[in-house]
Amino acid sequence: MNLQLDELLANTSPKILKSKRKTLKFLLDAYRVSTPGMISKPKTDILAKQGAFAFHYGSTDPDMRTLTSWLLTNVNNRKKLAKLISKLWKRHGKEDLKLVGLLLANLSSEDLGEDPWITFIHLFNDSEPLETILEIAEEMNRSENKVPDDEWLIAMAQQSSLWHQIAMLFISIREQGAGELTHLITTAPSGGELFEKIRKRLLKSNN
Repeated sequence: MNLQLDELLANTSPKILKSKRKTLKFLLDAYRVSTPGMISKPKTDILAKQGAFAFHYGSTDPDMRTLTSWLLTNVNNRKKLAKLISKLWKRHGKEDLKLVGLLLANLSSEDLGEDPWITFIHLFNDSEPLETILEIAEEMNRSENKVPDDEWLIAMAQQSSLWHQIAMLFISIREQGAGELTHLITTAPSGGELFEKIRKRLLKSNN
């Protein structure tokens, strides 16, 4: 239990959620009080060019989930949270991206105005840290928003090199694994060490 976070949430009026600017500022305060005394910076495996976070406070997973629950409970219309997602991704803090994943796992297609996976892939910049993409995809796949089917992934991979790489990552977290998508996996553009380990594991498991 984080007493500082609990106190911040208890003393914050849900009315701030009516304003994107006030909500974004509030979230920074929540991230700060969710940071343990000693933090370790994450090691990232970059998919394409150099990628980085705008900031990383080191907020803990339980505290991020508590914060997300507070947002979902107190917002009067979940479409407001859906509209916040692109702002969070643009700011690109480590905690912002974690929160995006938690929101995408809990918001419906009706809330978002489209399939959550469509929302997700349209957020990507020219390069993104692999571990964060995997974390978000796994969070979504544990919810009712499962990884889309083969046809969807093939169509996604055809759009760009980065999307091809990320389609392969999506395959790696599906319960059914590679299935009939071996060609998509073998032809995905090269990535970092972790990316290539995932590719090899997928191909080995499909033999």
